[in-house]
Amino acid sequence: MTTMTEASVREFKMPDVGEGLTEAEILKWYVQPGDTVTDGQVVCEVETAKAAVELPIPYDGVVRALHFPEGTTVDVGTAIIAVDLAGGAAAEAPAEQPKAAPVTVAEEPKPEGRQPVLVGYGVATSSTKRRPRKSTEAGVPAAAQAIQTELNGHGHGTVAEKPRPLAKPPVRKLAKDLGVDLATVTPSGPDGVITREDIHAAATPQPAGTIEQAPAVAVPAVPQAPVASYDGARETRVPVKGVRKATATAMVGSAFTAPHVTEFVTVDVTRTMKLVEELKQDKEMQGLRVNPLLLVAKALLVAIKRNPDINASWDEANQEIVHKHYVNLGIAAATPRGLIVPNIKDAHAKTLPQLAEALGELVTTAREGKTSPAAMQGGTVTITNVGVFGVDTGTPILNPGESAIIAIGAIKLQPWVHKGKVKPRQVTTLALSFDHRLVDGELGSKVLADVAAILEQPKRLITWA
Repeated sequence: MTTMTEASVREFKMPDVGEGLTEAEILKWYVQPGDTVTDGQVVCEVETAKAAVELPIPYDGVVRALHFPEGTTVDVGTAIIAVDLAGGAAAEAPAEQPKAAPVTVAEEPKPEGRQPVLVGYGVATSSTKRRPRKSTEAGVPAAAQAIQTELNGHGHGTVAEKPRPLAKPPVRKLAKDLGVDLATVTPSGPDGVITREDIHAAATPQPAGTIEQAPAVAVPAVPQAPVASYDGARETRVPVKGVRKATATAMVGSAFTAPHVTEFVTVDVTRTMKLVEELKQDKEMQGLRVNPLLLVAKALLVAIKRNPDINASWDEANQEIVHKHYVNLGIAAATPRGLIVPNIKDAHAKTLPQLAEALGELVTTAREGKTSPAAMQGGTVTITNVGVFGVDTGTPILNPGESAIIAIGAIKLQPWVHKGKVKPRQVTTLALSFDHRLVDGELGSKVLADVAAILEQPKRLITWA
């Protein structure tokens, strides 16, 4: 590691980007030694135990050294990059020089149909655009300079004519996991952006003699698993770190600390599904995310209002039950880095359009891997939608510090007795897990029954609200 002694050199240390976190992994460097940086420019992306976060540099100057390569876990407070405030040539590079990742401003194409990125129904079309990086010198972006320095051995010269492939960080990580060279992938996204589908296509071996690909076939909304290539190996070991490690620790702690009870109810949601279609045509809901998850969320909020004691937490140190007079509604989300549970702050105070807008923002942020640590703190109750994967129901584990979590199963046409006759109806199964230290069977049953009653007769959203 290079040690800087000049007065003009500033060492930027790994900050605590969460609350009380002790380490973070460097995922991507966006600059190289020799690059000019400006105050506020994002220089790298790191992953903590809670989320992936981009780090801005607080200085103007020239990068002198990157102290750690990508993939290194660094303690909070350790210097990770040196910047010469007076400018100057690049210093000695670390032993294993990290490669700069280009920053793309083009959006990955929006998926068509229903896709289980979030544990909800589908991915709503979003107008969210990623902001371009700040320019550095002579209007040349830092990413372009990073390409230049890498192609010229960290020296000076002209930018190579062939640009680096364009892809988002989650797509780059997928390519790395599957052993796919981005330079060999044919992009299908707008402006030449490589998508996840392009990576999977490149990782799938093509049979000999194949001239053209078979037409795409619609498949159920389940995440596409990476293509396995064992190469004779009988086992593969993957280090547990970042979000996956934090999730595992939290789930074990929750499962063996809070005594879980899970109750189930199967309910006819035909009227709710009709209401969803009607709301999609309502001018007040235009451009918003309208789906069954939205009405389940609203039904749960009404049920909590009718049974407020379920919205609480257990204070072990003080041996107290803490009743919450607000609802921070968690939504379990499956992301490329693992399961996270961001929450909608003060969801109880939101109107239906406001709740739909908040859900849409939560989905977009989770899909892009940009959920902040603050967005995952302070939750009170959670919804997890396993139905998007075709699963009927489950026994969800409480998010640590919360009192209840409700799972939504797949909504399917099933034979159902309706008005004395057996008819095909839209039916689903709900499962409510709760902490039996502070929620007894009667209270848990009332909450679950209220949610089911609202979904069966959604007019109760008006009469009970």
